[in-house]
Amino acid sequence: MKQQLRIQTALGQRPADLLLKGGRIVDVFTGQIYTGDIAVCDGVIAGIGSYQKGLYTVHLEGRYVIPGLINAHCHVESSMVVPEHYCREELRHGVTTLVTDPHEIANVAGMAGIRYMLDASENAPVNYYVQLPSCVPATPFEHAGAVLSAADLLELQAHPRVLGLGEMMNYPGVTSCDPDVLAKLEAFSGQVIDGHAPGVSGAALQAYACAGIATDHESVTWAEAREKLRAGMAVLVREGSASRNLTELITGALADGVSTGCMAFCTDDKHLADIRRDGTIRHNAAMAVALGLPPVQAVQMATFNAAQIYGLRRLGAVAPGYQADLVVLDDLDRFQVAQVYKDGRCVVRDGELLVPETPAACPDAILHSVHLPACDAARFRLPQREEQPVLVVQPGQIVTRRTQIPSGDVEAEIAAGNLRKLAVVERHHATGHIGVGLIQGYGLRHGAVATTVAHDSHNLIVAANNDDDLLLAVRTMEEMDGGYCLVQDGKVVGRLPLPVGGLMSAAPTEEFLPELERLLAQARAMGVTEGIDPFTTLSFVALPVIPEVRLTDLGMFDVTHFSFI
Repeated sequence: MKQQLRIQTALGQRPADLLLKGGRIVDVFTGQIYTGDIAVCDGVIAGIGSYQKGLYTVHLEGRYVIPGLINAHCHVESSMVVPEHYCREELRHGVTTLVTDPHEIANVAGMAGIRYMLDASENAPVNYYVQLPSCVPATPFEHAGAVLSAADLLELQAHPRVLGLGEMMNYPGVTSCDPDVLAKLEAFSGQVIDGHAPGVSGAALQAYACAGIATDHESVTWAEAREKLRAGMAVLVREGSASRNLTELITGALADGVSTGCMAFCTDDKHLADIRRDGTIRHNAAMAVALGLPPVQAVQMATFNAAQIYGLRRLGAVAPGYQADLVVLDDLDRFQVAQVYKDGRCVVRDGELLVPETPAACPDAILHSVHLPACDAARFRLPQREEQPVLVVQPGQIVTRRTQIPSGDVEAEIAAGNLRKLAVVERHHATGHIGVGLIQGYGLRHGAVATTVAHDSHNLIVAANNDDDLLLAVRTMEEMDGGYCLVQDGKVVGRLPLPVGGLMSAAPTEEFLPELERLLAQARAMGVTEGIDPFTTLSFVALPVIPEVRLTDLGMFDVTHFSFI
């Protein structure tokens, strides 16, 4: 019956449920823009042409119509709000489809965490797809809250919103034919497998692609991205809160004159405040156009390309038979969103959300996730060695550099403000594992900054210039069940509870954002370096799959050689 109604609507024999008249339609198939009316029936585009009858008619007066935007790779947990709040912010800026990887909550709560994200997004106002986390934990060089095998993941493989396997961060495990890694790749060989291969090149990259890994979002140079494209991988161009690679990659692609047909936009990790201010994929598209990418090409990368990469049939185009997920734009340079339609229903008009919130309950298994051992200053002493390795953070990047300092110079360098003590505390099972090292480039004149958002195992990370403030920050994090914390001169001067897995808040966005902004401003006032996100940058210092050096709960780790220092 639905098919018959759509055919009759396309033929003009019955009124469209929704008729968008006089729009300039961006055609992702031909790369052209043409004027027409869009007739929608039962949430699907029935036809494009000249139509006169509609139960509800909107006169677009020459505004542009593009497909609903697609965020090709994101971690919802990194926004620090639960899925129902995150999806509303994405929708506000024209994103109607998400491809998510819930490996953040999976590292805290295992399969219960993944099920929570699926359940919480069941009634989301966007198409919410999931890539099942492939690396929990990311490597054997840290302790997470759970360990997931191929057999565990197969429990959810047939879920209708599961597309495939999430980013394979254990690239040494691929090239060394680790049995557990190969079991996961084999189990999902008929589905899309995401990659994570920063700096991997040559024969190692060929082997990685040969293993069936289809995408990568970690390229920071055009040469790296081009090599991955030549290996048949789709390159997801990332512009998030801490990792901002779009300018380098788009500039390189334009200079080389290559096709962007196997490239799409993503955010990976982006804070809610940044999403509220800039949006996600509309921001990426606008940046790309400002760099010289033709607007229609930017639209293709923001919609159709992502749909093709992930096999999302009937998404990503304005054409008959496609889902009526549409964005109306005032222009094709700033990508200012005027209206958003989801399944043929107007859900955003002039920045105002027209859909009700759908709160989801959070099970106890996801709450109360911070469990620490008894700690004193002795637990946070640097390892005894002649020279101490130093982790150097860089503005706008999550890659780090390694340098060294004689142990005898450490106290003077901390006193001078050049170095800060860095600690990672295992926080899931109170095992007592604590890694201690040094960080440079972070800033922080005096006090301590702590977070339980710590990719990807999400242990507790704290940076400080003195042990008293460091210890108070650690104790405070346990009391508040995780989140962000600032301590100065023996006082807690700022806190942001994230009780859902120590990663997310269920507070309404309008309450959460002002608290987050106050905390960020306070961290800046404490001297955190401009260009360094006080919490997002800190959250990546424990991820032992991003070059060059990291600190896990087991100690300083050389990512280049995949060994402890």
